[in-house]
Amino acid sequence: MVNGIIGRKLGMTQIFLPDGTAVPATVIKAGPCVVVQAKTPATDGYEAVQLGLVDDSPAASNKPMEGHFKKAGVPPTRIVREMKVVAGGAAVKAGDAVLVNMFNVGDRVDVTANGRGKGFQGVVKRHGFAGGVATHGSMFHRAPGSIGASSYPSRVVKGMRAAGRMGGKRITTQNLKVVSVDAEQHLIVLRGAVPGAPNSVVLVRQPAAKKKDPQPQPVKAKKGKK
Repeated sequence: MVNGIIGRKLGMTQIFLPDGTAVPATVIKAGPCVVVQAKTPATDGYEAVQLGLVDDSPAASNKPMEGHFKKAGVPPTRIVREMKVVAGGAAVKAGDAVLVNMFNVGDRVDVTANGRGKGFQGVVKRHGFAGGVATHGSMFHRAPGSIGASSYPSRVVKGMRAAGRMGGKRITTQNLKVVSVDAEQHLIVLRGAVPGAPNSVVLVRQPAAKKKDPQPQPVKAKKGKK
């Protein structure tokens, strides 16, 4: 059994809980996916599967990849990712379909995607520096300040927080709760936000460390004054 599925982030909305509370939610079109290759310890040294996301538009591929997809008996897919296999699950072979109904309402999932790129930013926005005072001609507003000693070591040490490119990195948001699953439309709705821009590729997987739902705590009676 595969531990996840490939999808695309459609956007965000809000849902209402039974008590009327509005919470943010993200809609993802997860799948349909096909197994392009099943890797085994005997042939590849480890166990995993190669999944392909079936898009509405046909994907172009070169000669080697055409043979790769033809061997599995599946159409060429533009998006291909590797997923782990759940230990003790059902065996997976090339050509099998992986659908969103592998998840149920109430499950917890981890979502991985490339975050939004924010370009070159200064230390105030990138690292949350406070900056200097804004009045009385200080001439020090959004500058980083000292970045090292002059005499020794007479260089900028590695890891110094400075201005640079912000965002655009691979991010994983853990333990998001599944609030809705539509198997016919291949849609899954998760509570909260996931990384990435709309229409970006996301990986929805079983959680690495499952988080328990908060349990109601008994109210302690206040002791009366004597």
